[in-house]
Amino acid sequence: MSDTHAHSVAFVRTSEIPAAPPPYAATGPVKWMRENLFATPANGLLTIAALYVIWVVLAGTMPWIANGIWNTESLAQCREVLDGAVGACFSVLTERWNQLLFGFKYPPEYYWRPMLALLLFFVAAAPVLFFDLPRKLLIVTALFPFAAYWLIWGGTILTPLVALAGFAAGAAVYQRLVAGSFAMGFFGAIIAAFIVWTVGGWLIPASASQNALLGAVPSRDLGGFMLNMMLGVTCVSLSVPLGIALALGRQSNMPLIKWICVIFIEFIRGVPLITLLFVASVMLSYFFPPESTLDLFLRVVIMITMFSSAYIAEVIRGGLAALPKGQYEAADSLGLDYAQAMRLIILPQALKISIPGIVNIAVGLFKDTTLVSVIGMFDIVGMIRGPILASTEWNGVYWELLGFASVLFFIVCYGISQYSQWLERRLATDHR
Repeated sequence: MSDTHAHSVAFVRTSEIPAAPPPYAATGPVKWMRENLFATPANGLLTIAALYVIWVVLAGTMPWIANGIWNTESLAQCREVLDGAVGACFSVLTERWNQLLFGFKYPPEYYWRPMLALLLFFVAAAPVLFFDLPRKLLIVTALFPFAAYWLIWGGTILTPLVALAGFAAGAAVYQRLVAGSFAMGFFGAIIAAFIVWTVGGWLIPASASQNALLGAVPSRDLGGFMLNMMLGVTCVSLSVPLGIALALGRQSNMPLIKWICVIFIEFIRGVPLITLLFVASVMLSYFFPPESTLDLFLRVVIMITMFSSAYIAEVIRGGLAALPKGQYEAADSLGLDYAQAMRLIILPQALKISIPGIVNIAVGLFKDTTLVSVIGMFDIVGMIRGPILASTEWNGVYWELLGFASVLFFIVCYGISQYSQWLERRLATDHR
C-alpha cells in the first residue's frame, strides 16, 4: 500500500466527544424571556409597557410601605412621627388586630378557642382534601363541626351532642331508605334528624349553660375575619352536597321532584345575594312561631347556602351532561341500582369535570361573605367601616386596613385555587 493511499483513509475515533453545553441564549432565563416575554415585537412592546406600569406602582407604594409606622396610638401621632414624609400608619393593625380578627365583642380570654378550632379544621379537612390518607381519619372530619361549634360558641356540651345524635339518626334512616329511592332516603334523613333535634332541644335543661365547661358566647358577639371564615367554610361545606342533590333532582324522572328543584334553582339564581341577606335579617323570622327566635348567624348561613347551592347545582348538572350515555349504560349492565351507579360511576366523573366551576363558586362565595356587613354583622369589612373608622383615633385610615383585609382574602383564595389545580392534575387519569 502506497503512502498516498494510507493517508487518504479517514481517522475513526475510539471514544465519544463530551457533550458541549448548549448556547447561553438557548437555555436558562434568556431562553424563557425570549419565548414568553419577547416572542414577537407586539409581545415585546406589551412587556415593556407592563414593566413600566409595575415600576410606577412600586415606586409609589414601596416608600409608603418602607416608611410605615407601627408603634403609635393614633393617626395623629403617626403624622407627627412622619413629619410630612410619605409613610403608612400600620399602627392601626398593631392596635386593632384583635378586632380585625375576632370582632370587638368576642371575649379576649376566649381567643384561644377559635384558634384551636382553626387548627382542628386543617386536621379535619385533610382526609377530605387529600384522599390518599387513611379513611379512618374521616371520623375526625365527621366530629369536627360539633367540636368547633362547642369551642366557638361555648355553653353546654349537650347541644352539639344532640346535634350529633340527630345527624346519626338521619344517616341511619338514609341507609335504610336510599335503596328504594335516593329522594326518599334524602328527605327521610332530614325528617329524622329534625325530630331528634327538636326532642333533644326540649330535653336540655335551661340551667345547663350556666354550669357549662366553656363560657357561652352569643352569635352577635362574633366578628372580624373569624366570621368570614366561619361563614365561608360552613356555607361551602353545606352547599356542595345540597347542590349535588339539586342537580340529581333536576334530572329526576319524578315530575314533582324535578319541578321543585327547577323552581328552586331558577328562583335563587334570579335573586341577588344581598336581597337574600336582607330576607334573612328581616323576613325569615316571620316564618317561625312568634315565641321562637332563630339565630341571625343561622339565618345568614341558610340564605348563603341556598344561593351557592343553586349555582353549584348548575355546574354539576353540566358535568353530568358532559358524560357520554355509555357510562349510564355501563352502570345498568353491571346491575347497579340508581344510588350505586351515581356514587360509584357517574358522580365521580361528573365532579372531576366540575372542579373548576365549583372552585370558582367557592372563591366567589368566600369573598361575598363581606356582604353581611350591610345587615349589621361585623365581619372584617364591617369592623373597618364601623367601629374602627368611627373611632377618633383612626378616622381617616383606609389603605392600611383595606390592604390588610385584601391580603387575608388573597391568601385564602389563592390557597383554594392552588389546591384545585393540584386536584385536577391528580385526577387527570384520562391523559396518562
